[in-house]
Amino acid sequence: MATSATSKLLVSDFDSSVSHIPSNYVRPILDRPNLSEVESSGDSIPLIDLWELHGPNRIDIVQQLAIACSTYGFFQIKNHGVPDTTIDKILTVSREFFHQPESERVKHYSADPTKTTRVSTSFNIGADKILNWRDFLRLHCFPIEDFIEEWPTSPSSFREATAEYATGVRALVLRLLEAISESLGLESDHISNILGKHAQHMAFNYYPPCPEPELTYGLPGHKDPTVITVLLQDQVSGLQVFKDDKWVAVNPIPNTFIVNVGDQMQVISNDKYKSVLHRAVVNTENERLSIPTFYFPSTDAVIGPAHELINEQDSLAVYRTFPFVEYWDKFWNRSLATASCLDAFKASTT
Repeated sequence: MATSATSKLLVSDFDSSVSHIPSNYVRPILDRPNLSEVESSGDSIPLIDLWELHGPNRIDIVQQLAIACSTYGFFQIKNHGVPDTTIDKILTVSREFFHQPESERVKHYSADPTKTTRVSTSFNIGADKILNWRDFLRLHCFPIEDFIEEWPTSPSSFREATAEYATGVRALVLRLLEAISESLGLESDHISNILGKHAQHMAFNYYPPCPEPELTYGLPGHKDPTVITVLLQDQVSGLQVFKDDKWVAVNPIPNTFIVNVGDQMQVISNDKYKSVLHRAVVNTENERLSIPTFYFPSTDAVIGPAHELINEQDSLAVYRTFPFVEYWDKFWNRSLATASCLDAFKASTT
């Protein structure tokens, strides 16, 4: 059974036919999820209400963002301005996409991480030595008109729902970047201005039920290559964040997003805000969907610590200035075996 199972391109085309996961998905004993030791988030991850971000209490919300970005690197947001109907449509259409016949889904299959629209599995199938229990559709979505003709046409509402969602989330991201800039003591347009023409990608992650979830990951611990990531998840728990030397489960709250600081924000903030280690685990009973929006500099942008955050007395530059494309190439030329590749961009101390 395992031989025929692993001949399939996607996990979701063999998961229901196996009672044990194939050996190339099994993690070494010291690199397993230890699900019994994971804590529940409770109230430990900040939930920020953006309702007053453009009102008289803006300074309070900006302060909450500063605390969340510096202390956690991860926070949840409500009253974010993306309509519930838009969110419902994208969750529905993404589930419909992964429930299509194998022949329809694999039309977009590619193991090439440079392709701007592709279906694949694991993280980077060409580099992963141990595979992850995850299928995904990844696509570029800014500017939408540059990429929409590549997107799937089935389900029939896919392009319309995805364009509407991507547009709404981008508007939210731009509001967040202004507020986060202010939280660092910078001009509100500072971060936006250094991102070049900007880039936005989405992933539709599908985690099928797994017969042995204690032996594998949906995605292992990693940090995001983004400026920020905005995550929508369904009501099945699976996201975990590393905080105070332990893994914490982030239980879904309806109509909220989870936002995390990415590596580029860590560089721009000169380590004031830290990119955070997180992972996805799977379970035996329920499929899980998550839809992260990854917001990046464009590949022609040059990234480095904001000059206003550096002085010769007590705040030297932690990172060198670098072309974003250099980081991007390094990120994709590896598996997720190393949590972050920022160490290669540290400023020289000599």
